[in-house]
Amino acid sequence: MTIAIIGGYGKMGMWFARHLKNEGRQVIIAGRDRVKLAKAAEELGVKAASNHDAVSGADAVIISVPIDGFEQAVEDIAPFTRSGQMVFDVTSVKVMPVTTMHKFIKKGIVLGTHPMFGPGAESLSGCRFVLTPTNKNEEDLATRVKGYLEERKASATIMSPREHDELISIVLGMSHFIALVYADTLVRTGKLGESSLVSGPTFKLLLTLAGSVLSEDPDFYASLQMALPDNLRLQRMLGEVMQQWRDIVRSGDRAEFISRMSALKKAFSDIDPGFKEAYTEMYRLIKE
Repeated sequence: MTIAIIGGYGKMGMWFARHLKNEGRQVIIAGRDRVKLAKAAEELGVKAASNHDAVSGADAVIISVPIDGFEQAVEDIAPFTRSGQMVFDVTSVKVMPVTTMHKFIKKGIVLGTHPMFGPGAESLSGCRFVLTPTNKNEEDLATRVKGYLEERKASATIMSPREHDELISIVLGMSHFIALVYADTLVRTGKLGESSLVSGPTFKLLLTLAGSVLSEDPDFYASLQMALPDNLRLQRMLGEVMQQWRDIVRSGDRAEFISRMSALKKAFSDIDPGFKEAYTEMYRLIKE
């Protein structure tokens, strides 16, 4: 099987190229930046080609480009797709990419996918994917992909593009937003360096979260924050809840504070009875 990766010189594009080549697949990478493309092809030991040649000669196509350039990439390759071809995207949002693929790609079968891991993964083992089919043909393809992943000890969850984006707005969008706001607030205190002198495990964990987000590409995070459809609603909700807690603290309403915290403990316990081990888990994470 020959697989074309559009955006094959990006971090995730190169990860998939390396993985698929190691499995014995024929891999062709394509992309707009010829210098980066040639360098990646040499490093990976795979063929580099134009979008036209890569897609025309492939059995499957993986689109691994930034969200902002996704529509243009799909429009570019659409004329060269053919019946029987499988076309996947690996972006972190799903409604827009899936809608875009349906708009331009009239041949072959498309499937929205979201690898829930980064390019630091050593293999597929233990990795999670979300697959977002929208019709019977795509559901059949998703079942095949799920089987492929499970054979390699990865896992896949199948849901609609809308369900995916709603959950990712919580899982990634809100988490990243909180990390950025926390980091910004911490820097504004003017005590970023001094704080570490008296830091405990909770602070270290929050600092690690903030640092992990700040260490990544700002372009990617900006695109993700602005592409997820539920982000603004969640950010408004976050602001409202923060204001409520501020009001409780400012008024000195100890009873209300305890009542709310107790209600939250119950809500977490109802979902995961073992959540009370979180404090021990925090220490373990920091020591790793």
